[in-house]
Amino acid sequence: MTHAAVYGTGSWGTAFAAVMADAGTSVTMWGRRSEVVAQINAGVNEDYLPDLALPGHVRATTDAAEASEGADLVVLAVPSQTLRANLGGWRGLLPADGPIVSLMKGVELGTTKRMSEVITEVGEVHHERVVIVSGPNLAREIAAKQPAASTVASSREDMAEAVAAACAAPYFRPYTSTDVIGTEVAGAVKNVIALAVGLAEGLGFGDNSKASIITRGLAETIRLGTALGGQAVTFAGLAGVGDLIATCMSPLSRNHSFGVLLGQGYTVDEVVARTKQTAEGVKSCTSIHELARKHGVHVPIIEQVDLMIRENRTPAEVVEALLRRPLKAETD
Repeated sequence: MTHAAVYGTGSWGTAFAAVMADAGTSVTMWGRRSEVVAQINAGVNEDYLPDLALPGHVRATTDAAEASEGADLVVLAVPSQTLRANLGGWRGLLPADGPIVSLMKGVELGTTKRMSEVITEVGEVHHERVVIVSGPNLAREIAAKQPAASTVASSREDMAEAVAAACAAPYFRPYTSTDVIGTEVAGAVKNVIALAVGLAEGLGFGDNSKASIITRGLAETIRLGTALGGQAVTFAGLAGVGDLIATCMSPLSRNHSFGVLLGQGYTVDEVVARTKQTAEGVKSCTSIHELARKHGVHVPIIEQVDLMIRENRTPAEVVEALLRRPLKAETD
């Protein structure tokens, strides 16, 4: 039996741990909060997925070294902006070989590095061992064992195949890819586009408006991803348009829901106070915008979301700025 360590006990980390367990992989989770660890060892994560009955071979600990002991693969499922600090303490605990899996979807503030680049740098892990899992995987639906698929990407096919085998549950179908860059860019950018779609919904706009934002947001994602070296075909797949649709349209999406409240007139601080959480797109929009600027990629939707978050631009100003842009060919 494959044994996996999962660092992080949030919604997606917990759901993915259950997926691996249902695929026949034993799992030890690491959590910072002892009360959540105790819940998991009792068979449930009440704080994040209270309706999920965890399989028997999922356990948890607050000891990071204990979590990785005997692990064939390690899954990192912490907030993207905390990865560098956390991984600095875990570096010596990672296995000498085998996959290091990222469930995180963000770009690091300050460095504009993708999560795989942070793992390689801070974890001292060869880039060929890093595997990205990304797709239309809303945690609550996965926890309910509703059928879903995902992309498992690594520059080494055997690493991707090993992770795919470890998470191929009856209701969860992984597809492998060698496009790490495209998979990561798609996963990070879709959170920002989902904020914009939620904003439109909060303003009372209908499906035409939301579909237009999704489509033009996909164009921005493709421009940025291919400029960085990603493959255009990736953005038509599960990690691209699949994840984009799910995140932009579902009320289960934290980014979509956050954007709806912004569109209704709440400030970022008010939404955080109301929901007790911050969406990943709010944290990463500035770094993604900066990454695009570095590479000379025009990303007007991402730019306007960033200005709304950083400079308190109003929803009406965002809409006006996007609609008054000079006319151009759709393919430009």
